[in-house]
Amino acid sequence: MTNPIAAKSLNYTGIDLKSGRDIKVKIDYDGWKKMLQISVGYSGKPLVTVLEQSIVMSDTVPNSVFVGFTGSTGLVSESHRVIDWVFTSVPLPFSSIHNGHEKDNKIKKTVLVSVTTCFMVLLVIVTCVFLPSVLRKLRKKNQRDLDIETQSRNAANVPKMFTYKQLSKATRNFSKENLLGKGGFGSVYRGIISVPPKVVAVKKISATSKQGEREYMAEICTIGRMRHKNIVQLEGWCHEGENLLIVYEFMSNGSLDRFIGKEFLDWETRYKILTGLASALLYLHEECGNPVVHRDIKPNNVMLDSDFNAHLGDFGLARILQNDASVTTMLAGTPGYLAPEIGFIGKATPESDVYSFGMVVLEVVCGKRSKDFVDEHSLVDYVWNLYGENGLLGCVDQKLQGKFDEEQVKRTLIAGLACLHPDSMFRPKMRKVVNILMDPNEPLMNLPGNRPSGVYVVFPSISSTSPIATDSSALLQSSMASLMNSNEPSMNSPGNRPSGVYVFFPSNSSTSTTATDGSALVQSSVASLMNPNEPLMNLPGNRPSGEQVSFSSTSTSTTTTDINFGSKSGSALLQSSMPSLDEIEVQYD
Repeated sequence: MTNPIAAKSLNYTGIDLKSGRDIKVKIDYDGWKKMLQISVGYSGKPLVTVLEQSIVMSDTVPNSVFVGFTGSTGLVSESHRVIDWVFTSVPLPFSSIHNGHEKDNKIKKTVLVSVTTCFMVLLVIVTCVFLPSVLRKLRKKNQRDLDIETQSRNAANVPKMFTYKQLSKATRNFSKENLLGKGGFGSVYRGIISVPPKVVAVKKISATSKQGEREYMAEICTIGRMRHKNIVQLEGWCHEGENLLIVYEFMSNGSLDRFIGKEFLDWETRYKILTGLASALLYLHEECGNPVVHRDIKPNNVMLDSDFNAHLGDFGLARILQNDASVTTMLAGTPGYLAPEIGFIGKATPESDVYSFGMVVLEVVCGKRSKDFVDEHSLVDYVWNLYGENGLLGCVDQKLQGKFDEEQVKRTLIAGLACLHPDSMFRPKMRKVVNILMDPNEPLMNLPGNRPSGVYVVFPSISSTSPIATDSSALLQSSMASLMNSNEPSMNSPGNRPSGVYVFFPSNSSTSTTATDGSALVQSSVASLMNPNEPLMNLPGNRPSGEQVSFSSTSTSTTTTDINFGSKSGSALLQSSMPSLDEIEVQYD
C-alpha cells in the first residue's frame, strides 16, 4: 500500500454511492503519456471522468505488484459489493519505445551541437573584434601604471612609499568615522601610521577618474619637491593597481573655510593666516626653481595647523611653468576665485593666482563668503565702493568688535583690492603683497575710487603701416555698439575662432572722438557700446594671433600717454598693428 497521490469527490458528478444502482468505474493508465485517468458512471450510462493525474509508475509503485481488491468492515456491516472487475495490461510496442527514445536523443544531440557551434562562432567573432582593443587598452593601462610608478618614485623629496594594506589599516579600512572630507577627485581620511607613530591625512583618488590620475601626478610632481613652512608637506604615496593614494601631514584645525563667517578668529590670527598664504604663493611663483601656478587658491585649500599657521594644499590643478609665463589649460578652478581673463585667453598665470588670493583676503577680513552676495552686488564691489567712500573699515567682520589694528586692516584690504584688478597687468606681484603685509612702511598701490570694469577686444596682429582713417573709427564704433542690440540679424562668423591681442579698456574712458588716431578710436568705440542701431561687424575667416596689451584707466584724447605695450607706447604702434578694423573681434565683459 502507498499513500494516496490524488483524491476527488463524486458529489459534483451526480452519482450517489448509496442509491443502490450499479456503478461502473474505469481506471486507465497511459504509460507513454504517464497519465492516470479515472471515470465513473451508472451502469448503462456514459462514464464521466472525475480525476486525471500525471504519475510516473516507476517512481510510485514497485517493479513487481499484485492487482486486486481487498477490504474489511470490521464489526460494521457494508452494503456495497464488487459485482465483477477486469484488469487488462497492454505493453507498448518495443519499436515505439525505441524510436521515441532515439528521436529524443537525436533532437537533444542536434540542439546541443547547434548551440555549441553557435557559441564557438560567436566566441571567435567576439575574440577577433574585441581582443585587439582589449589588449591595446591593457597595454596602455600597464604603461600608464608604469609611468605613474616611475614618476612617483622619481619625484624629488618624496619620503616614503606606503602599501595599500598599511594605509587601509591606518584609516580603519577607510571608515566613515575617519572621513575628513570629499573633493572632486577623491576623499581624504584621517589615519595613524605606526612607523614612526604619526597622525596623517590620506587622500584616496577615485579609481574611475582619469582626471584623478592627472591630479595625483600633479601633486606628486609639484608638492613632492617643495619644502616650505606654509605648504602642506607630502609624507608619502601609494600606487597599487587601481589604487592611488597620497599621504600628507595632518592639520588639526582643518581648512580655512570652516571659520569664515562661522567660527571666530581674532585679527592677529587672520593676519597670520593671510601672511602665511602670501608667503606660500611667493615661494611658488618666484622661489622654488621653476615657477608653479596653483590655479585653485581658495579657503578650502588653505589648511590650518594647531597654531593656526596657514599651509597651502591641494596641488591637483597645479602646473609647473617652464619657459613661458603661463600655462594653456582648460577652464579649471572654482567659480568666484577665477581671474576674469582665464575664461577669455585660456591661460593660467601667476597673476591669476594673485587674483584668487585677493578674493581670499576680502573673505577673511570681512568674514563673508563671496558666494553669499547676489550677482549684481559682489563682495569685491561692496568693499571697493566703501574704499571709494573712505569707509573701508566698514566692511570688517563685526565679530571682531573693533579689536584690530586699523592701519594694518586698511593696508591688507587695499592689497587685496589691488590683487582683484580686472586687468592682470595692474595686479601686484606676490613679493609686493608680502612686503606690504610684513613692512608697514612699504608704499601702497594707488587704486581708483571705483572698481575698474571694461570690455575685452581682440586686435589682429597682422602688421601694416597704413594709418587708421576716420571711417575706420566709425566702423569700430558701429561694430562694438551692435553687441547690445538683440534685434540685429546674425553675423557671418568665420570657420575658425579668431585670436589676437588681449586688451583691457577702462569703462570710464573719455568719449572724445575729435581725433582720428587709435586712442580716439578706442574711446569712441567704448562710448558706442549701448547703441542698438549699429550693424554687425565682419569677421576674418582665420583666427588672428597677437599679444596681451593694456590701456590705462585714465585715457584721454592724447594717444602717447594712454597705451602701454611693454616698453613701447604710442598710437603709431597701435596703428601699425591694426591695418583693418574689419578684422576686430569684440567681446563684452
